[in-house]
Amino acid sequence: MDTLTMGSKMKELKPNEVLARQIISQYNPQNVEDMQNALKDIFGSMFEAMLQGEMNSHLGYENNTRGDKDTLNRRNGYSRKKVNTSAGEVEIKVPRDRDASFEPKVVKKRQRDVSNIEAKVLAMYAKGMSQRDIADTIEDIYGFEISHETISEITDRVVERLEEWQDRPLKKFYPFLFVDCLYVSLRKDYESKNYAVYVILGYDVDGKKDILGLWLSETESKHQWMQIFDEIKARGVEDILFLSMDGVSGLEEGARSIFPNIVAQRCIVHLVRNSIKYVPNKDYKAFCAQLKKVYGAASLKAAQAEFEKFKQNWSAYPGAVDVWVRNWKHVEQLFNYGSAVRKIMYTTNAIESVNSSLRKVTKKGTFPNETALLKLLFLRITELEKKWNGRPVNNWAMVRNQLDIDEKFRDRIRKYENETI
Repeated sequence: MDTLTMGSKMKELKPNEVLARQIISQYNPQNVEDMQNALKDIFGSMFEAMLQGEMNSHLGYENNTRGDKDTLNRRNGYSRKKVNTSAGEVEIKVPRDRDASFEPKVVKKRQRDVSNIEAKVLAMYAKGMSQRDIADTIEDIYGFEISHETISEITDRVVERLEEWQDRPLKKFYPFLFVDCLYVSLRKDYESKNYAVYVILGYDVDGKKDILGLWLSETESKHQWMQIFDEIKARGVEDILFLSMDGVSGLEEGARSIFPNIVAQRCIVHLVRNSIKYVPNKDYKAFCAQLKKVYGAASLKAAQAEFEKFKQNWSAYPGAVDVWVRNWKHVEQLFNYGSAVRKIMYTTNAIESVNSSLRKVTKKGTFPNETALLKLLFLRITELEKKWNGRPVNNWAMVRNQLDIDEKFRDRIRKYENETI
């Protein structure tokens, strides 16, 4: 094959395929051990180049630069050290300077494990940084260029973890579930379309947060929610006490068809938003203040009395009042439970906070495919889980006490509190 034809063939290959062929051509590996040795050689050269870049930045001039320099400090040879990489142990040369002021970042003094460079790339990606921003950051910090293709390959390695996470067994019991959707733009059939991303957040029996999964669909619908509830049941969920939701038609019926004993609660904050659509701006403050006296009352009797006053005072806006008349059962049922339980179940703020964090990394534009979107959302979720750090939500001890004294829930909770999935 002539050089022109070979060059044309190479251009048709993906960057990782080109690199693989170059490694095979140069090292001629015959087995896995040979390939590992080739990777060690590449890693060693990569880290040494990054260290040289750091030394250039530290001294303010590149190696072999002639002429006057702004510092009396000079290079002073190398020291050798062995470090652990994802390909095994590698020996590298670390540059030194005469006054021993050089503090390398990519391979710090006394550091023996450098296998986490990929983790740094993934962490930046999970925070919503573009591939260009990540490449620029790596170059700024380490003085080493990393291509967009390499970054994409690194982030693609989480796809297997994503698939395992999506299919993992779930806990058998969740006292609280919160459901919501966010919308993102995906490229489909050469055009951009908005897709619904279904997200479910659960509080387990210890009050710890758990995102059960992510699901994509072109629309938000009762049928899709039923399929999702059916799936989480197949993945091990046996019982749920409370479901906090917005006003999607059919969602409550869909959930009850799978989990008959669930208590479905409309989000009070959503009801407020829906009702003030019918209220002039000048009356927002007074309207909301009186509403809060209704759903924030100390008892059901007090709430009913405040609701009668509310209906009389705001009868000039029948559309606003009707929102609450039609959904009054969701206000009434709040008072079946203690105040700590009410504070958790009355709003979907918990899941909206999660989705707000997800939107920070999806607002960059249209995603080329579902995998690109889901791997980014999955990485963002892993960052959220690190922040949560397995801690229970605020005031969980009081929530558990109020649930335990309720005969409807006591046995259901105790059945699962010592069980693990």
